[in-house]
Amino acid sequence: MHSCSLLGAVACASLLGTMAHAGVVVTPSQLLWNHRVTSGGQSVGTETFNSYVGYNASGVTGDVGDVTWTASASPSGLLASNGNLRTADAFATLTFSFSKGVRGVAGNIFGSNVLGNAVPAIIDVTMSDGTAYEGIAFSSGEFIGFYSSSANITSLSITVASFDPSDSVHAAIDNLYLAVPSPGVAALVGLAGLLAKRRRT
Repeated sequence: MHSCSLLGAVACASLLGTMAHAGVVVTPSQLLWNHRVTSGGQSVGTETFNSYVGYNASGVTGDVGDVTWTASASPSGLLASNGNLRTADAFATLTFSFSKGVRGVAGNIFGSNVLGNAVPAIIDVTMSDGTAYEGIAFSSGEFIGFYSSSANITSLSITVASFDPSDSVHAAIDNLYLAVPSPGVAALVGLAGLLAKRRRT
């Protein structure tokens, strides 16, 4: 895991830029992440969370392309409003799991107050293989992207910390981006499966 001391975090973040760990690239650039996804023959699928409103104790589920995602937070569940999803409890971990592994996952990840408004926060994002990113988020537009060239990503967890110990901060995400099969590629794979089945019969 790459980490920065609190005092040098802003300078460290600019120096780290795009990082690589065991076949996984971590980048704060949405442009670079999108390029990796499309260069890998995939498309960027987006979940905006605009259709989710209110409190959900057991978590929420949705689909991006052919991938079903599930978001949860223990012990008290999730809150959704204004197109963002956040933990109901301050400092709880926001976890996403995916029905099938994806090569790329990203989001606009930040810390929020109980109303969903962005507040400065230290964020930690960890993938299923242990690859992690630590940084500072000041707004709901902060981007963090992971792309794996060697293994599928099956989950992602987000934790936050505040600069002031007396402040309560909630882990939050404004958009979730997944690398999903391009429509043309998915159609070709389906056609190949049909042809293979016909040959066997």
